[in-house]
Amino acid sequence: MKKVDPTFYKRADEHIHLSNKQVSEEIGRGMVSASFLYSAARFNAYVSASGFKSSKEFIEQKEAIMAYFMDEYKRMLEDNLDDYISNFSKYLAPKEK
Repeated sequence: MKKVDPTFYKRADEHIHLSNKQVSEEIGRGMVSASFLYSAARFNAYVSASGFKSSKEFIEQKEAIMAYFMDEYKRMLEDNLDDYISNFSKYLAPKEK
């Protein structure tokens, strides 16, 4: 696993808490997940674009940028799926009333 900065998980948790707050009877987890994924893609496009001086340079690196983000997302998703598989009953235990 790559080394992360000390506030990496704190920032991630803040995004997750915001997403959890957006879930309601009208707006389900799937819809919130789609918005979250879109916002990550939009922000990553912005971050990527801001590193170039021209759209020509950006176009030349588009495939490499996409491969990087897709590889990172796949790795992170796999790590988290494995975590949920290993901790299924702990994370998704029925809530006591």
